[in-house]
Amino acid sequence: MAILGIVLITLLAVMGIGGLAMELRYRRMPGNDLELTSGQWDVARSQSDHYLLIGQMEFRNRTSRFEIMVPEVEAQVQLLSEASLDNIDLTTRIIGMHPDASPRADNYWFAYIVKRKPTQMKVSIEIKGENLDQLQSAWVKVHYIAYGPDGRIPKTRHVVIPLQYPDPQNPPNPRQSESATVYPIRTHLLTHLDDPVEVVKKYVLPHAKPGDAITMGETPLALIQGRFRHPSEIEPGWVAKRVCQFFLPTSSLATACGMQSLVDLVGPVRVLFAFVGGSIAKILGKPGMFYTLAGEQARLIDDVTGTLPPYDQFIVLGPDNPQQVVERIQQQTGLGAAIVDVNDLKAVKILAKTSDLSTEFLEQALRSNPAGNADERTPLVLIRPLSPCDR
Repeated sequence: MAILGIVLITLLAVMGIGGLAMELRYRRMPGNDLELTSGQWDVARSQSDHYLLIGQMEFRNRTSRFEIMVPEVEAQVQLLSEASLDNIDLTTRIIGMHPDASPRADNYWFAYIVKRKPTQMKVSIEIKGENLDQLQSAWVKVHYIAYGPDGRIPKTRHVVIPLQYPDPQNPPNPRQSESATVYPIRTHLLTHLDDPVEVVKKYVLPHAKPGDAITMGETPLALIQGRFRHPSEIEPGWVAKRVCQFFLPTSSLATACGMQSLVDLVGPVRVLFAFVGGSIAKILGKPGMFYTLAGEQARLIDDVTGTLPPYDQFIVLGPDNPQQVVERIQQQTGLGAAIVDVNDLKAVKILAKTSDLSTEFLEQALRSNPAGNADERTPLVLIRPLSPCDR
């Protein structure tokens, strides 16, 4: 009996160690790491009664050894318009463009295995009806299933396609500040299809003069960079669910998903440390230390409702490497440039600026928030310094 007991104990110990090793191995596994890119989109036809949008998207298996299957793909389209959407017909088609298989004529998506090499698909969206010139944008939601070692996981890739473009030659309306004349510049809805430098060239250069400067809002730049997440894709953890409850309701970190976005960027340990350190600092009469300790992104996250439709459904992160962006703008346009975060409370935060611009000058010019925080669609502001005799 003693020998049997020793054997059982040894067996249980081995099983326990083996189970722990298996769990650690599982945690290191990438799971169903299948990415669907936003892709390249083209408005192939744009008429008052007929639009045709064509997108080329790519599935990428980002695991090193697993094969991931895609058994289901479906596209859903939400149109945004300044007029009614009644009597508008919408038809979507998804066409597999696999290197080793031909697409079916009946528009059926057959289950496909994504191995080491990526595979592509074409999404066709046809819109027919009256008053289509009132359409603003198309929000495309591509739902797909990633099927593999981690089970059957539904995923969604969100893509926004602008359909309305203002005339870049239309002169902007000037506004006066104490040190400059400012011109809010209207653009189309900025998306991942845009480049910030090309946007400035198209909409600003027709009106710019030597010595002018241009600012771009931090949220529009983040949208161009694709730095937005739908709450359905976010799983709040222990830290996010608890820490968010201590923020004012107006804060973008006051929801579990908003806070989890920060946790995903900087890690739960830093967020928890920032919360404890910020709480102590607040007791000692130094409020706002949480944002200092948690990092720059803590101040820049915009939760749901924080920006214009359809991005009001998303959590928008702060932009990536804004300093590089302003330097590119200056190199290619000759204009001083800045990326800014401005609100209606006369708060102006400069995220990045070229060396020829002073923080004081930018703050004076932007304090009235000429770009607005509603649906103005003026993410750019042209700043023309006043001459000494104009002041």
